[in-house]
Amino acid sequence: MDRFGAWWWSSVIAVLLLGLEANAQLSSSFYSSTCPNLTDIVRNVIQSAVANENRMAASILRLHFHDCFVNGCDGSVLLQGGEENAPPNQRSARGFEVIDSVKSAVESACPGVVSCADILALSAHESVTALGGPSWTVVFGRRDSLSPASVTDVSANLPGPGFTALRLIRSFQNQDLSPRDLVALSGGHTIGQAQCFTFRARLYNGTAGDSIDPALKSRLEQNCPPSAPNGDRNLENLDTSPATFDNTYFQLLQSTQGLLFSDQQLLSGGQSELASMVNEFAGDQQAFFTAFANGMVSMGNLSPLTGSSGEIRATCRSSN
Repeated sequence: MDRFGAWWWSSVIAVLLLGLEANAQLSSSFYSSTCPNLTDIVRNVIQSAVANENRMAASILRLHFHDCFVNGCDGSVLLQGGEENAPPNQRSARGFEVIDSVKSAVESACPGVVSCADILALSAHESVTALGGPSWTVVFGRRDSLSPASVTDVSANLPGPGFTALRLIRSFQNQDLSPRDLVALSGGHTIGQAQCFTFRARLYNGTAGDSIDPALKSRLEQNCPPSAPNGDRNLENLDTSPATFDNTYFQLLQSTQGLLFSDQQLLSGGQSELASMVNEFAGDQQAFFTAFANGMVSMGNLSPLTGSSGEIRATCRSSN
């Protein structure tokens, strides 16, 4: 091996070791001595918020997803005046005030200790379990970004409701997440609601390769007319049991009743591997729960700031 080859391999190994070291610093016991009641504190706030509005569980889960998919799980999506203004977030990211309440409660008990990135990861877990979803081991030790991601980074990394199956696969591959992670994490759409602007194109413009149940299309058109004052923000349930975390989402895809084009693409997008997993999860809720939990762990490990990187913000919504 020549000198350049040796240098190249040593550089690759160094990068891999740095990644392993960062993930190794994440631990379920990270706050065991500095904030031992963290889970109970977060659970109390989240359960209260979800009891007040069950849609909030989906909103908190989505915030965690949007945080991790753009430059890693670093709490940057929570910063004011930053990536919240990017098109994928501007009209639909919500739940910030709940995270503020969680952070306030945590700071009262454990000041200056717990990062907003970790609070968001744990809040997503508590939101899912509050509606009957699966549990997984949440690991901690993430630190907060000093600045938000750029609008360009947000738009380039977040998959959209108009994505085809192939674009979805590539989007997840770019995050080192598997097709199984893609299908399972998409199942998070078993809770919550979506605004009309996310699926209106399916109703009136038509989308190549789309499949949508005619009765569903007709019903959606009544709530989402072609043009109406503020009609973009009218809400539709993502599945027929939006307050229960279950596998109904996948069963609806089997009858072409997925709300978003990207949802239905998992079954109808010509990718047999994805379709097979949709059918598996439709018939086996436990298989879905296991895959979803595994996917959440993998997603939560995306490029965390650890050690002396970043900071521990006192207020999650601090202005950039």
